[in-house]
Amino acid sequence: MTQNPTFPGVLFGAAYYAEYQQPGSLERDLDLMVDAGFTVIRVGESVWSTWEPRNGEFDLDWLQPVLDGAHARGIAVVLGTPTYAIPPWLQTLHPEIAAINADGRTIGWGARQEMDQSQPVYRWYAERIVRAVVQRYADHPAVIGYQVDNEPGNNLPHNRTTFAAFVEWLRARYGTVERLNEEWGLVYWSHRIAEWSELWTPEGNLMPQYQVEWRRFQGEQATELIRWQAEIVREYARDDQFVTTCISYSRPQISDDQLVESLDITAGNPYYLMQDGLSADVDLPRQAEWWHTGPWALYQWGDRAFSSAQERFLVTETNAQSIGGPWQNQPPFPGQIKQAALALVARGARMVEYWHWHTLHFGVETYWGGVLPHSQRPGRIYREVAELGSTLGALGPALDDYRPDADVLMLYSTDTKWSWEFYPPLANADGTPDTNSYLRIVDAFYRGLNEAGAQVRVQHTRQFLAEDPATLAQRFPVLVAAAEYVTPDATLDALRAYAEAGGHLVLGIRTGYGDDLARARRGVAPERLAEAAGVWYDEYSNLASPLAVEGTIPLEAGAAGTAWTDILQLDGAEPIVTYRDNELGARVAVSTAAAGAGRITYVATVPNRELSRSLSRWLVPRTTANDWKASLPVTVASGRSADRRVVFAHNWSAASHEIVPPRDALVIETGERLAAGTPYLLAPRSVVVFEVSGSDA
Repeated sequence: MTQNPTFPGVLFGAAYYAEYQQPGSLERDLDLMVDAGFTVIRVGESVWSTWEPRNGEFDLDWLQPVLDGAHARGIAVVLGTPTYAIPPWLQTLHPEIAAINADGRTIGWGARQEMDQSQPVYRWYAERIVRAVVQRYADHPAVIGYQVDNEPGNNLPHNRTTFAAFVEWLRARYGTVERLNEEWGLVYWSHRIAEWSELWTPEGNLMPQYQVEWRRFQGEQATELIRWQAEIVREYARDDQFVTTCISYSRPQISDDQLVESLDITAGNPYYLMQDGLSADVDLPRQAEWWHTGPWALYQWGDRAFSSAQERFLVTETNAQSIGGPWQNQPPFPGQIKQAALALVARGARMVEYWHWHTLHFGVETYWGGVLPHSQRPGRIYREVAELGSTLGALGPALDDYRPDADVLMLYSTDTKWSWEFYPPLANADGTPDTNSYLRIVDAFYRGLNEAGAQVRVQHTRQFLAEDPATLAQRFPVLVAAAEYVTPDATLDALRAYAEAGGHLVLGIRTGYGDDLARARRGVAPERLAEAAGVWYDEYSNLASPLAVEGTIPLEAGAAGTAWTDILQLDGAEPIVTYRDNELGARVAVSTAAAGAGRITYVATVPNRELSRSLSRWLVPRTTANDWKASLPVTVASGRSADRRVVFAHNWSAASHEIVPPRDALVIETGERLAAGTPYLLAPRSVVVFEVSGSDA
């Protein structure tokens, strides 16, 4: 269970690989880190072949000077286990551990995570190197924690042994083939099986129920890998050392709320497009699921990381300069390094580490920029990182008990995401299936909320079900279920109970349409919620082009529904956003109805950003940003620490903008005091952190 270990302030540093550097650079590097305000480095996780150059031959002493030098300078160390990148001798000795893709081809060696990490042979060698490394350095005073593996869950292995384990997993889950036939609907297309041996392998599968369970099984493989390693490490770790792993949230095997259950703290790796990718007044599409674009998406990553354990988290890797391939060179505009880091801190980061200290001179990531450039001479990036180090040092005491504020609770359904990567409801512009349908819908709601000034707490569906709906209604006055498609009855009942207890429940498309195995429900949609919501539908349609809307609530110019619409029938609800005339017969885009002591609002489309921001202002009329008279391209994020509030004001643009504190405020970094109502000018690409006494800001 996550312990959320105790350490003061916000840790600050970078991954450091002395093994990649020329001899003689260690002392210089560590001295530069001290000058930049570094308090932590991460080491050791990528070089199994250095730790164990030949089978059973260990070289464990090479890291000692790094740990000694760091400790002498007051820099803490997170020690990684190297199990995600295996050495060539192991590939040669046991080629059978190579992972097999869905197309039946073996993943070739030469990258990383090419193996099926569930293989017993792999586990034997992995356990041996983990024990050797951790035992060697567990008592070193510099080591404050361990990172097991690295960005786990990179593949979905289709090895024969993996499939055999899946069949056993199903046998334990369902008991008999008769029950499996019934639950999965295998009467369809003559898929009924008489024996477990007749179950087909997943590479040719088209059954959604099979696919949901296959992905759940795969998620448990990554979760079990991390639990297994964490248990080994804890045999040697001191009581004051934590265990974590670094999560890349786009990895296909990751069910992050389950993954972190065996860890002491969540850690993850946000990467984002710099330059205009961090401009709130420029709209750029997200280029990849792992590569975030727009300030709103950076905040969203922070809220997702917080969601894993509902606690603050570590940033184990993030941009220092350009990321990606040698054709993707977008180093930050001046000021953006500090902006991005403090946005993550505002949403709960307890550590900010760059990947990595020095830019590599070889390998596939040669042009993935570090704090130092290829010349190794400290330049602009180093100076801006050092400025951030000074800022974090000044902020530290104000953030020891910090917890981000939230106006809205938003649910996150890993099961729905997995299901729709296989069986999506939305299409791309060229008519092909949009396997990012889930993120597309969730992003639409999150972006609108963020850009309208609302702060969001993300909660996994399992976490939501573990809490009392009435208590949640008191803590979070608005709850958004943007796309809860793969959903058991208990979730829908808890959503209704939340509204009836006084919360404002917002339902998005497909919510409640499927059950826990992605089977379409038999009642009118949204089943179990239709009566309380005052609407129902049987018909729906994809939209080839946006449908313009008008409303009884204020709407931004250009507000429209996109991609999909449910053709709603009112049964007690009030229409607040309606479509203009269309041949579909779709009239209501958004409805609302009283439900018990609360309210249910149904959004029957994927709102564009103008419609989403408009709905968000109606849902959350008062925000901290409003109180500070801030609007895009300025954002305001806040949280509580002891008896004060901490407010982060960002100007995500190249022009200056004013904010106005509603109460007396202190600029923490400089000590400047502002009287309530005194305008404060935010410089271009800047961020300022305020402390406000009392319960209100």
